[in-house]
Amino acid sequence: MQAPDAPRSYDDLLSDCVHCGFCLPACPTYASWGNEMDSPRGRIDLMKGVEEGTIPLDETVKGHIDACLGCMACVTACPSGVRYDLLIESTRAKVEEALPRTPSDGAFREMIFATFPYPNRLKLLALPLFLYAKTGLQNVVRKSGLLKLLPARLAQMEALMPPLTAADLGASLPAFVAANGTARLRVGMVAGCVQRTFFPNVNGATVRVLAAEGCDVTTPSGQGCCGALSLHSGRLDEAKRFARALIERFEAQPIDVIVINAAGCGSTLKEYGELFASDPDFHARAESFAARVRDVNELLATLAPRMPRGRIDARVAYHDACHLAHAQRIRAQPRDLLRAIPGIELVEIPDGDQCCGSAGTYNLFQPDASAAIGERKVANVLRTKPDLVASANPGCTLQMQSILRKQGATLRAAHPIEILDASINGTPLA
Repeated sequence: MQAPDAPRSYDDLLSDCVHCGFCLPACPTYASWGNEMDSPRGRIDLMKGVEEGTIPLDETVKGHIDACLGCMACVTACPSGVRYDLLIESTRAKVEEALPRTPSDGAFREMIFATFPYPNRLKLLALPLFLYAKTGLQNVVRKSGLLKLLPARLAQMEALMPPLTAADLGASLPAFVAANGTARLRVGMVAGCVQRTFFPNVNGATVRVLAAEGCDVTTPSGQGCCGALSLHSGRLDEAKRFARALIERFEAQPIDVIVINAAGCGSTLKEYGELFASDPDFHARAESFAARVRDVNELLATLAPRMPRGRIDARVAYHDACHLAHAQRIRAQPRDLLRAIPGIELVEIPDGDQCCGSAGTYNLFQPDASAAIGERKVANVLRTKPDLVASANPGCTLQMQSILRKQGATLRAAHPIEILDASINGTPLA
């Protein structure tokens, strides 16, 4: 077996930046504050200074690194091909290793990472959340102003809560669904964590559409987190542990393609080869897994449609999830799938390349910055006067719906696969 190429060093990655400034207008935090150190170029200067020993790795540097969304808009904008994604992930790992968190910040982060990457724990949390909303207590609390007395991060968690139904609590995915007609592809599905708990219909729609379009769909049991939240927060060892377990779970399955319907998870799954680049014993397995990963929009775009599309009369604003558009460069496929549905009028969101402010756990760790970025996004969405906003990432949907509720506005949201499912199978949109 040929040895994998040695991963490029941190110094080499830093040297790719020529400080041209093309990243500045693409960066949401630079748009918010106009501070050079809160632009990708400025953060790379900080990284380089720390690496060379001319800048101390201190709380000031940590603040600028923490303030980055990791949206990867700069990667799209960069003419020099700077791998800012690898740089920010490596730098965050250095920060987490070198600088302790304050007791309150550390405790909050540990609570998040002890809950969100564990689907079974999230399922347990879903029941009290359902009862909190169903009994009317949520409305009482929100109208009373009590949330203003909570720390901003806890208030943000409450604000992001999605509506849950009794059906959501009991939802599960079958281990295998056979293709409609002759199977043309064997697909293994990554169920996700937040997706399977709070948006189970997205997973259900994914299975139904893939089966309708001629795919045998296997959902391996016992799968856990992909490691995306941990990787993007500098918790490198934890991310590798989750990734190893997921790879091993899927290696036992006779599948051609691995499909994912959450943008943030998908970008991480495709990075597994780079995540294990320094591990000669596991690198090839990680590369093999990553090479088979496809976003559901990406996969369906390669399959000639088998099923007729039913009419849906709706004006749809399509939101580019950052880790789909920037990290995976998937833009045209979801748009083409939606435009192929009779009756759909697809509209573009002004400044659509800008992040919504969700960015994994960013809206929990940086609620004020996240809110300002999200409010810009929601204002631009509403300018298109849509009937529906389509987003291919659960965090984006939660973020935009939360801001809409705060503004007293309502706008239906759906994953593109839910809209396609409604068109093919006649299932109603929520």
